Amino acid sequence: MHEDFLALRFPADPREVAPVRHQLREWLQDSGFDEDEASDLVLAVSEAVNNSVEHAYPAPARGTVEVRARVVRDGTVDVDVTDHGQWRIPPPALTMRGRGLLLMRESVDEVVIDRSARGTTVRLRRSRSPVTLGPETAGDCEVRVHETSSGVVAVVRGDVPAQAGPSLRRTLTTAARGGTVPLTVDLTELGSDTAGVQQALHAVAEALEAAGNRLTVRTR
Repeated sequence: MHEDFLALRFPADPREVAPVRHQLREWLQDSGFDEDEASDLVLAVSEAVNNSVEHAYPAPARGTVEVRARVVRDGTVDVDVTDHGQWRIPPPALTMRGRGLLLMRESVDEVVIDRSARGTTVRLRRSRSPVTLGPETAGDCEVRVHETSSGVVAVVRGDVPAQAGPSLRRTLTTAARGGTVPLTVDLTELGSDTAGVQQALHAVAEALEAAGNRLTVRTR
């Protein structure tokens, strides 16, 4: 019988990462996440686990890493990656300019990092995507992405209901390569339902600002 909760505890050893990825992927697929959604979560969790393995316990210290995942009632999955080490120097992958954090932001809906004297917990949240946005039409919504000499332009067309907001955020963050290139979002062809737009733009703007870039929005 499939459990809606997964708890793993393992040594902070690089050799443990691959088995953890495998167990997490199987659990996610058993929980009803499709291959793409599971892959996004596995990537984000891998980034967090790798950081704990590499940086939480400077040699000769030894320690453990914990991965706890659960599916909540609305189908969202929450994953906590926790270590109990002491970070001597914050690693680049967990600073606001780090590629590891940007990869997490590309892959999941929410990333929260909690550091304390007891260790570090990276909290990741990802919901199932009822609407998939991308270069092809998805219902009444469509995102067209093209590159220019000054960055990337994403044209959003049609309706973007509230439930499509997380998918739009991921699409735009990926278009901006995790925030590493400037992004212009063209909203001049939006439909009447724009409930999912503002939250997506706010999250993308934060990712761009963290990487030293900016978001430009074109409206009617």
